[in-house]
Amino acid sequence: MNKKMLVLLPVLTLLASGLAGCGGDNNNKENQPAESSAASTATKSPSGPPTTLTVEVFDRGIQGQPDLNNNTWTRYINEHFGKPNNAVVKFVPVPRSQEIDKLNVMMAADEAPDISFTYDSATVSRYAKINGIMPLEDLLEKYGKDLKNYLGENVLTYGQFNGKQMAIPAKRTSLAWIGSFIRKDWLDKLGLPVPTNRDELYNTLVAFRDKNPGGVDGVIPWGLAATGMNYGTGNLAESFWGEQSEEDFVTSPNWLKPGNKESLKFLNKLYNDKLISPDFALDKTAKQADADVTNGKVGFFSANWDYAFRQNISEPLKANVPDANFIPIDTFKNDEGKYKKMVYNENGLNVFIPKSSKNAELAIKYLNWMANPEVLFFLQYGEEGVNHKTVDGIPQVIAQTGDNMQMSPQNLDYTLVVNGVELGDQEKNIKALSASYPGLEETAEQSYKINTTDGYTAFFYDTPNDANIKFGKTLGDMNKQMTDKLIVCKPSDFDSLYDKLVDEYMAAGGKAVMEENVKIYEAMQANKK
Repeated sequence: MNKKMLVLLPVLTLLASGLAGCGGDNNNKENQPAESSAASTATKSPSGPPTTLTVEVFDRGIQGQPDLNNNTWTRYINEHFGKPNNAVVKFVPVPRSQEIDKLNVMMAADEAPDISFTYDSATVSRYAKINGIMPLEDLLEKYGKDLKNYLGENVLTYGQFNGKQMAIPAKRTSLAWIGSFIRKDWLDKLGLPVPTNRDELYNTLVAFRDKNPGGVDGVIPWGLAATGMNYGTGNLAESFWGEQSEEDFVTSPNWLKPGNKESLKFLNKLYNDKLISPDFALDKTAKQADADVTNGKVGFFSANWDYAFRQNISEPLKANVPDANFIPIDTFKNDEGKYKKMVYNENGLNVFIPKSSKNAELAIKYLNWMANPEVLFFLQYGEEGVNHKTVDGIPQVIAQTGDNMQMSPQNLDYTLVVNGVELGDQEKNIKALSASYPGLEETAEQSYKINTTDGYTAFFYDTPNDANIKFGKTLGDMNKQMTDKLIVCKPSDFDSLYDKLVDEYMAAGGKAVMEENVKIYEAMQANKK
């Protein structure tokens, strides 16, 4: 099966996790690494007034965050890139929760930063179609050779639309996405093994319901939230899907995949057997699911591969239930004996240069400078003893506040050429990522490896799907509503309701999107010949 498979599931906007760095003032030059040729792109400073290069940065609204234009990281950038290139790098904050809306407004007004970005490929595809962004092949060839070498041909293909390089994808080093977790202490108390397939999981959930090993008020065997939020159904659907041709698999919606109906029917049975959070469909923020997990009521759940280890979950759970122990498991086995699951594509953020930019050359030089290992390491980890410590050859972030604070894992809002830890070696990357969860490092590493086993990625269409642009939002909303309705309906109503909802989905644009997918897919295959 092609590496780049498409699954039209409601997509969670998930990021690779890690600890944000924090604290201490780092204004002094002695707190910065010595400048070397590796951290600079120019040996002679150009003369004349400096050029202002504008760069987008997410404002995540983190409590206590420093000035997003004046902190340890921005000063390093201006010292080591700005000065040698007679430039001032000015960051343009954009609220993370409104990034596409804000970007659309700036693009329409020709006021978007010289370096803009989004995680939404469809948005970049639309800008490319209306000729709103610059083609980058010539600029990359002239000013971005280090960047091209770092990203590699495969990653760069994700920024190609209609055969042209229109965006620069960041390299994603952490590919795990969704994981499943179970209370090992509950299994031990009941003398049960770790479930390795759906039937074993069902029997385990029944035991959790009937025997309540945690002795809690309102035990919840499987913690779930409304569709589209964290706490989903993991790779359950994949374990039911039957064989399809590659073309059918990547072009058709999940609703038409053989076996998909049975996967929803299984969830419907679990719900009616009182094995799933009773009011999950009302939990549209996942706050209730978080509370249920941290109060020790939940025996099993599926969420981000690292969710059980994150500070907002692991610490209150430990305080409330000191003996609680969630472990990662693979339990949704298909007929081939595989645990198929979606993983992230090798690309992350999409970086582009608006047509309105007057500083395209400088923008590519900036990204090329950032691809240097020395630069990336400092932006992700800062100075030894101040921003990080090294344990067994692996850097570990030192929690701080103030100027040294990182507003995102591995400072990814400032390291636009990479998503995730970058130590030049994937095994080291995984260990460094796992080290972000003190006391749970081994379990986190195990979870990462489980949740990249038998993985497949989304198929990348190199041409905009006009039908998806037109109907995508409506279909995404319908996906969520359909799933929730089918899980909670009466078992006797399930078959007829499934067929009715799928007919409505296809009529509302699903058929048009699928037909356009087929056309684009076939054209792409023909171009390979």
